[in-house]
Amino acid sequence: MTVQVANAAPATAAKSGPGFWRRAWRHRGLMIGLTIVAVVVAIAILAPFLTGKDPYYQDLLKRLKPPVWGGGSWDNPLGTDNLGRDYLTRLLYGSRISLLIGIAAALVAGLIGTVLGITAGYFGGRIDLAVTFLISVRLSMPVVLAALAVVSLIGGSLVVVIAVIGFLNWDRFAVVMRSATLQVRDLDYVTAARSVGCSNTRILLTEILPNIASQLIVVATLEMAHAILLEAALSFLGLGVKPPLPSWGLMVAEGKNHLLFEPWLVAIPGSALFLLLLAINLVGDGVRDVTAPDGR
Repeated sequence: MTVQVANAAPATAAKSGPGFWRRAWRHRGLMIGLTIVAVVVAIAILAPFLTGKDPYYQDLLKRLKPPVWGGGSWDNPLGTDNLGRDYLTRLLYGSRISLLIGIAAALVAGLIGTVLGITAGYFGGRIDLAVTFLISVRLSMPVVLAALAVVSLIGGSLVVVIAVIGFLNWDRFAVVMRSATLQVRDLDYVTAARSVGCSNTRILLTEILPNIASQLIVVATLEMAHAILLEAALSFLGLGVKPPLPSWGLMVAEGKNHLLFEPWLVAIPGSALFLLLLAINLVGDGVRDVTAPDGR
């Protein structure tokens, strides 16, 4: 009887522990990351209402005006760029480009990698060998160099950048989903679904995928941050989105020629990129800790 009580105690404690939302609320990093991401999303949606200026309007008579803390005026709080465009307006609209690229590229990569990873982990055998070979081939190619080669051949545009980043970043999804599927494919609920005659498609969609969704969310947040950073790198090298789109990476590229005398042209969009990437990584780490809190 003593042994039974001792063995039952952990299960009782686990059931009476705090729920998902309570653990999420107590996780400081997750809350900070969600707050920053929510602010950026709100800025992207409300950009036309937050500023009444056109991000593409040029006024060469006002070019390279400093921000207010550098002696500028409140008419252009963050100053103007080398073409006289309001920097605050371009920064606000630039959040749309970064979020769009991050979300769209993560969706493309997630769809490819999740399908390959779950299929390989569930069926095994030759399918697993084929997917593993594809993953090895993909990992043998440096992402930045491959992206540079493809974009330079096809030409840079918003759609091309999203497609290239999405098709080059699916490997992490495939590796994690394959490993997670291998861990759950022989568990009791999957065996029970097979025994009642469920098809493989139904088992994958209703039994396996929901139970590995937490790993998928974590990888998706990391790949979203990776996609935003890769787009910024491509735009900085002149192979990303094309002017006059207000991309944060493109703003850094356009300001690098004035770095010595107008460092704020690089510091402002660079700081925005840093905060967004930090927030997304905090969200990913927080989701991992909240969904699997034991031992962390």
